[in-house]
Amino acid sequence: MISQTQTRPAPAREMIPRQLLWAMLALVLASLTVVSFSALTGRAHVGTPKPAEISTERSVILQGGGAQAVTVLDENGKVLMDLAHGGFITVIQNGLERARTTAGIDQAKPVRIVKFANGRLSVIDDYSGWTAELGAFGSDNRAAFERLMSQK
Repeated sequence: MISQTQTRPAPAREMIPRQLLWAMLALVLASLTVVSFSALTGRAHVGTPKPAEISTERSVILQGGGAQAVTVLDENGKVLMDLAHGGFITVIQNGLERARTTAGIDQAKPVRIVKFANGRLSVIDDYSGWTAELGAFGSDNRAAFERLMSQK
């Protein structure tokens, strides 16, 4: 505790250097300018998947079983896979569960795994609008869902 006779050291005049504040302001204004230009000119979006015909699709139900486990069922409730360590399939199930919880949608509804004619593989939830482009997560993770597509 500081006594009446002791004085506190004077605080530093500037906690954040003035040049850094100006640089942060410039970054915000540049971002706002680029986004505004894009929106006002109707510039096409980049980085979005190109549309293609659906070549195959499968509906499955992903049931979470804790932090790492997942059970995959077909539309009729038949168990396709029961994975104690589901890896990437569990990651997708967790993302789907979060989206459905936020939207107030029943977790037991099926999700579609869709393979497009251009090679894309996606998980699409028609109920919440949530999607995941599986090719974006690497070939091993994509292969997990390709195996799931071939399960009978």
